[in-house]
Amino acid sequence: MINNFLQGIDTLILRVADIERSKNWYTQKLSFAVLHEDDIHKLAVLDTHGSVSITIWQTDEPIHINSKTAAYPIFRAADAQQTHDHLSAQGVAVGEIVTDHAVTYFTFHDPDGNMLEVCQVHA
Repeated sequence: MINNFLQGIDTLILRVADIERSKNWYTQKLSFAVLHEDDIHKLAVLDTHGSVSITIWQTDEPIHINSKTAAYPIFRAADAQQTHDHLSAQGVAVGEIVTDHAVTYFTFHDPDGNMLEVCQVHA
């Protein structure tokens, strides 16, 4: 039996309706850099400033997102309030900040309705 044959998550795929619009949104609003583009498959791999990239991949199928059941990425932030304010100033519609004993977080959506979350873990 092989132990530790999986080495971690490489990328998370988010389906989008328009690769150019989404690429511009992720690079301008979230300051992600494009690591790789594939014009044939209409996808772009984005550097999220962490160990896992996000691949935005255009689909011709309708995108149906159910925020209550869909998987979504959660980004770490040193200061959730500061990040919330920054994204809001960038014109991103951000949700209400929620704080409990362990974390402070909020959600927002990309142009295709993919839910994203920012989380600050309390030490």
